[in-house]
Amino acid sequence: MGSLYLSKKNKMPTDITINNITGSSPFDIYLCDNPITTCVYVDTISSTPYVFEIPSIMENQTSFNLKVVDNNDCTIIQNLII
Repeated sequence: MGSLYLSKKNKMPTDITINNITGSSPFDIYLCDNPITTCVYVDTISSTPYVFEIPSIMENQTSFNLKVVDNNDCTIIQNLII
């Protein structure tokens, strides 16, 4: 008789830290796939540092675009590789 062994792999969440932002506060934070096809709203912040976890729908990706929109609708996009 054979046996079956199941194991659940727990993946640790990955945090992204924003240390500083220039522009007019508050800032809307989005995390987008690469290339920018889908963006997920993360939060609106007024100060840094700010830490957030990669949303679960994007947890298997290794490259992201951090999109920040300031109060004047100025957009900054930073490519991130994890």
